[in-house]
Amino acid sequence: MADIDCLIDTHPMANEMNSVSAHINGTTAAVVGMKTAVIKAEADAATRVCNDVNRGFYTLIHSQISQKIAKLHSEVDSHLMKLNQLRKQLLAIKGRMERDYGMISQRYIKLFNGLNKNLQQRIFELDKPTVKFAVSDTSMITNRIKALTASVPVSQMESLSMSQKILISNIKYRGLHVIDSMSRFLEEMNEQQRLTNRVLLDKKMDSLGAELMIPVLVSESCFDQMGHVQMEVVINSSFLPAHIRTRIKNEVFVHAKSLQWESSVTSPELISEFGKYLSSSGASERVKMMTDRLFKENSFQTVKSQQP
Repeated sequence: MADIDCLIDTHPMANEMNSVSAHINGTTAAVVGMKTAVIKAEADAATRVCNDVNRGFYTLIHSQISQKIAKLHSEVDSHLMKLNQLRKQLLAIKGRMERDYGMISQRYIKLFNGLNKNLQQRIFELDKPTVKFAVSDTSMITNRIKALTASVPVSQMESLSMSQKILISNIKYRGLHVIDSMSRFLEEMNEQQRLTNRVLLDKKMDSLGAELMIPVLVSESCFDQMGHVQMEVVINSSFLPAHIRTRIKNEVFVHAKSLQWESSVTSPELISEFGKYLSSSGASERVKMMTDRLFKENSFQTVKSQQP
């Protein structure tokens, strides 16, 4: 095989290769720049997407909270209107109750004042002399310094003696009233003492074999609408010891059901005495008429006397 020795110029190829290398370097730089731009674009897109998602989430939450606030605000307004209406109704009920209470209290005050006045008159009528002595005469005696003031002796002898005589006569007149009241009081006390001496024994009976007649008061009263009857036994406790009174009460309770009762008629003396008290009473005519009617319509029974 023949050898051919030839000289080939490689400069053009080298030049071309240099240009290709420059283009490759430019391409590499372009790829690197594109990668950087792509990475930056992806980061910007991710940031924008995150911001949009966050903005949408916060907007949704804000919208839901606003809806709940509006709903609760409407419920609170409705409850507030209902409470205001109830408050007005309660205030109206309170005003009506206050008016009713005032009217009822005035009515009962008037009623109880009338009852107090009538009871005071009836209590005063029970013992007129004692009440008069305690209310009128005692206060008059207590205030005698104010009622019997003397005049200043700066006048002439004639007028001074005359005023002293008038003052002395006034004192005598008032003293006469006091003595009269005391006399009536002592007379009534003596009369009460005489009545007590007629009822009570002169001395205490200490003998165990003695036989005494002891008065006993038996009272029956109906205290409710069901017809239940309550019995009460009253015994004089002036000279009897406690165990004797208890024994007598037990005996009366045991034999009370076997007692025979009979209708009784009011005695003429009692009717006359009641008429005197009623005519001298200071109560109103309506009270007198009602009292007289109740006394006439009253019916009672007494224990039938049994012969031994």
